[in-house]
Amino acid sequence: MSERRKVSFIGLGVMGGAIARHIALAGHELTIYNRSPERARKWSDDNPGLVHRIAANPAHAAQDAEVVITCVGNDDDLSEVVLGPNGVFRMLKKGATFIDHTTVSARIARQISVEARDLRIHCVDAPMTGSQIGAEQGTLTLMCGGRDEAIEAARPVMEAYSARIVHVGKAGSGQIAKMANQICIAGNVAALAEAVRFAQASHLDMDKVYEAISGGAAQSWQMDNRWQTMNADQFDFGFAIDWMRKDLGLSLDEGRGLGVSLPVAALIDQFFADIQAQGGGRLDTSAIIKRLPKKGIS
Repeated sequence: MSERRKVSFIGLGVMGGAIARHIALAGHELTIYNRSPERARKWSDDNPGLVHRIAANPAHAAQDAEVVITCVGNDDDLSEVVLGPNGVFRMLKKGATFIDHTTVSARIARQISVEARDLRIHCVDAPMTGSQIGAEQGTLTLMCGGRDEAIEAARPVMEAYSARIVHVGKAGSGQIAKMANQICIAGNVAALAEAVRFAQASHLDMDKVYEAISGGAAQSWQMDNRWQTMNADQFDFGFAIDWMRKDLGLSLDEGRGLGVSLPVAALIDQFFADIQAQGGGRLDTSAIIKRLPKKGIS
């Protein structure tokens, strides 16, 4: 492993909990914090021997830390955790490194970077892709924005849970890259849903169709991981529609600011809204297929 660091991890959701585990298993001294204390206690109970301490608040988590990592919900959550009265930047020392894995706006990423620069803290916005499976296996792709020296300071810890670390550009660039990623995923999963319904209505052998088309230009991560589950009406896993709508909202807002039209993303966002209206907001994004009727399918 790289040099042992004092690492504090804030936000123990599906992705964050798995990442924190890899950090501890890599030999780093781990402090954890979660807004819901019971989740932090449960994580500690489920991972005996991996936690150095459970912090009382984000500032407490940052005390004496060399690296602080956040993986929370949205812009407001991140602002409170980092810049609030009990935020990370109240206690994080000069020369330390701050890494954020939350998918948020480029605006808040840039704001935090400016605050970090004034405090002489290395700062990296590093949204991720690779799904829950990637987090559990430690094979995530990280899209990083920040200064060269900040990326290099963060790299030894980020390598514990990622297979690819890409320095996209200056502060906020990681978030812009993640928006592009989400636009692609939304279009991909929507087209896949139509293909599945089309093949079902034709009464084809779905395994044979997958075998035929997954080896060519139509192949994608979504096809490899969701063709069978969409065909079986299984949606209780993966990345929730609620979160995808949040991410597409960020993309559409950024597009408006850039003067860029995103008609396909806007249309698919409304398709996801249809599933939310049916009570399916917590289902995996592949549940977009539920808005397409099963024509002639028993």
